Amino acid sequence: MKSKILTLIPVSALVLGTIVFAQSDMDTDGDGVFSFAELVAGYPDLSEETFTALDTDGDGSVSEAELAAAVQAGTIPAME
Repeated sequence: MKSKILTLIPVSALVLGTIVFAQSDMDTDGDGVFSFAELVAGYPDLSEETFTALDTDGDGSVSEAELAAAVQAGTIPAME
């Protein structure tokens, strides 16, 4: 069991790193977070309701960590 966990840690880090890297290209204004408009460009079917659910800290934008968590949870698909 311990070896499985140790194997999953670097794999998870690699996958999440790739997700964040690919999706950070959507941050067109370079402020480090995603607005609704920026996310809709990458996810055309994204609703305001889903955007609000992604914004777990309620600050009106979605951070890379919030987006990565949503992808990992299966709330939204990973960008390819």
